[in-house]
Amino acid sequence: MKPVKICIVTDAWHPQINGVVTTLTQTSNTLKGWGHQVKMITPELFRTIPCPTYPEIRLSITAPGTIRSMLKEFAPNAVHIATEGPLGWAARSGCRSLGIRFTTSYHTKFPEYIRLRAPVPLSWSYAMVKRFHHAAVRTMVAPTLIDELREKGFKNLVTWSRGVDTTLFRPRSKEFLDIPRPVFIYVGRVAVEKNLPAFLDLDLPGSKVVVGDGPDLAHLKQSYPKVYFMGAKRGEELAKHIAAADVFVFPSLTDTFGVVLIEAMACGIPVAAFPVTGPSYVVKHGVTGFIENDLKAAALKALDLDPAACRAHASKFSWDACTRQFASNLALQDARITNQEIVPQTAAGMRATA
Repeated sequence: MKPVKICIVTDAWHPQINGVVTTLTQTSNTLKGWGHQVKMITPELFRTIPCPTYPEIRLSITAPGTIRSMLKEFAPNAVHIATEGPLGWAARSGCRSLGIRFTTSYHTKFPEYIRLRAPVPLSWSYAMVKRFHHAAVRTMVAPTLIDELREKGFKNLVTWSRGVDTTLFRPRSKEFLDIPRPVFIYVGRVAVEKNLPAFLDLDLPGSKVVVGDGPDLAHLKQSYPKVYFMGAKRGEELAKHIAAADVFVFPSLTDTFGVVLIEAMACGIPVAAFPVTGPSYVVKHGVTGFIENDLKAAALKALDLDPAACRAHASKFSWDACTRQFASNLALQDARITNQEIVPQTAAGMRATA
């Protein structure tokens, strides 16, 4: 294996808790474990301002020249731009001015999220997003979105799946949550795009639990006083909350993958979700969850599923395999180094995730 220098640029970073941050953190850690030098350009390095309508997200204030100087000093063998925010656009400009080939990734249905908050036509937003990604050599996309984005005119798309830490996310004691059962849980951002009322309005037995933070938290806590709102959790505490539930309910209509769904199944928790892009791919219908338009029926039927089957299905998703995909997609600057040469040659290849 040949060690290389890889620069990853992202507007989404800690302390945010979401699938993008988890994916980039695990990918960076795995690459470093393989012996590569990884430079993360994130909002931690810049002055930031709160994002309008979503103050928990911080937008970096910088200029293309700043990123260009950072890239020039680091002299990376590969650059990956993960997000379409201020840092992403600045890095895009910096790479183009320096003649650096780069890759991008499409994690979120950004145009749809904008549309939920402002009356911006989807055609305008998609035109902007396509312009951003078309400058890349390749755009990495969850396998759930390849066909949809191709139909919208996106080019040079390649697959990049997701993974789960099965050591952290594992079956644990249900006694951690001492509340009436069965326990139906949601974990993720508490924001309009997550469609939480579709879960919270359901007439279900036992208890409903929401783990996460976001701009809608105060409003939803007031509107649903019988729901247990636990706030944001990380690491062991997060894993304990998920594992103590009986069913993971995922009401989102816009998620492109859903890393948290794999984390739930790794804990032995079946999933109830709508038949949309992410859940339809990640969840094995009738085995590790139910994917139906009737979310209540899906949640109730999920109570009877085998936790062991959920755990077994989740074990097919590994961060090592996902990082191999990432590395194979990179646009390396030095033609003397191949993508195959930057991954450990003795590790297993990418395993099927369906």
